[in-house]
Amino acid sequence: MTFDLRAILIFLIAAWLYAGLLPQRLRAWALLVGSVVAIYWLQPNLPIRFSTFIFPTATLILTMALWWFSRDPQHPDQLAALPEDRRTLIVIAVLISVLSLERLLPTEWRLISAARPPDPWAVLIALVAAGLIVAAIDRLTRSRPRRWALMGGILFLITSFAVLNTEVLATQLGRVWRTWTGQDPAVASLIDLSWLGFSYVAFRLIHTLRDRQTGILPVLSLREYVTYVIFAPAFVAGPIDRAERFAIDYRALPDLRGLDAARFGRGGTRIAIGLLKKFVVADSLALGMSLTATNAAQTQSAGWLWVLLYGYALRLYFDFSGYTDIAIGLGILFGITLPENFKRPYWQTTLTAFWQSWHMTLSNWARFYVFTPFSRWLLMRQRKPSSTLIVLIAQLATMLTIGLWHGVTWNFLAWGLWHGVGLWVHKQWSDRTRQWYRGLNTKPQQKRAWTIFSWFVTLQFVVLGWVWFALPIDRAATTFVRLIGLGW
Repeated sequence: MTFDLRAILIFLIAAWLYAGLLPQRLRAWALLVGSVVAIYWLQPNLPIRFSTFIFPTATLILTMALWWFSRDPQHPDQLAALPEDRRTLIVIAVLISVLSLERLLPTEWRLISAARPPDPWAVLIALVAAGLIVAAIDRLTRSRPRRWALMGGILFLITSFAVLNTEVLATQLGRVWRTWTGQDPAVASLIDLSWLGFSYVAFRLIHTLRDRQTGILPVLSLREYVTYVIFAPAFVAGPIDRAERFAIDYRALPDLRGLDAARFGRGGTRIAIGLLKKFVVADSLALGMSLTATNAAQTQSAGWLWVLLYGYALRLYFDFSGYTDIAIGLGILFGITLPENFKRPYWQTTLTAFWQSWHMTLSNWARFYVFTPFSRWLLMRQRKPSSTLIVLIAQLATMLTIGLWHGVTWNFLAWGLWHGVGLWVHKQWSDRTRQWYRGLNTKPQQKRAWTIFSWFVTLQFVVLGWVWFALPIDRAATTFVRLIGLGW
């Protein structure tokens, strides 16, 4: 199952039942249970035996383990939540065990998992083993500062992300896994390890671990933490919410009005806009009016390449922002206000403003956890680099992180470099022309002309950069040269 029209319809029905029939005190539990079931249901069928069930289970085990290490065990609120935490642990373990029982059903009767789960006894043993491993790690690290366990969790997430998104490493791991399951290792590929939602899960988990390191993460119960990480409407395509903001809405669910016409109107309108963007505009552009490796090779004219590139830029925006609108709309129906992710990005007049309005939750995450700490570290060094070099290094690190988050490939690396250098150049330009720009306030016509020119240049830079995003590195380089007129 993917996040298609059928899945969206089922989410809408679930939201209506949730709001109209469910007792208020059960809403928070319903979101947890529903999200747990949803991550198994949404996980597509994978070639390696049992991986379709193992990946969602690993998401839950990893999330619960990192909650354990990120909690504040001495805080009064954390201690008060212990009974609820035990109930949450039992509920999740029972859900996983019950879902594994689908193994006993005929294929046509399975409603949740897209493939046959492992043996239920093996699942139960794996859950017990995971709990023992977490307990052992906790015991070994108890005498050390908590930051060591937190840093270990962050490094584990980064390493796992790198392996899963690097084709060579993922393929090698797929070969090993196929050997264990008695399948042909020669046909292993990156697709074998398509762990649905892991990119978003990893960044949410890193956010909580890092905020615990700095002491700003609020106390979260296990139920709040797990629901935040795997909240079903945002699981597949974001946005990346912040735990403290999510917890406010989650704790207010008992006070949420049931079938509130205003809330359902807002949520339904947002979903309708998202459906129009994704399934009408974006999917229409995908039918031959968007740049691909195939039509890039077949197109002879640089002018038509630009048309296809603009088609790709529009398709990307309507596709991604459409999914975001759907997620935000569903969140509203369930009582969770997810953050905005797009704010007219193609109308911005500077590259900095573009990144403040494109995939805002990802760019904010990168600013909080890459740019700011990296800049601070460089500033605190005994032999401090120049401020210009600090900005360059920090911008490159930030944009490379964003680029490689989409995939550890050369083309995403090039795309990150493109924007990192572009942001640095814009920073140098704005620093040196600030006084001149202020003088335009007394010259409205010149300011208007400069605004239009800035918008045009920014748009061309962003659109041209999508070449590196859309195509493999060799085809992207060839297409880029042709687009700028050198291969006309």
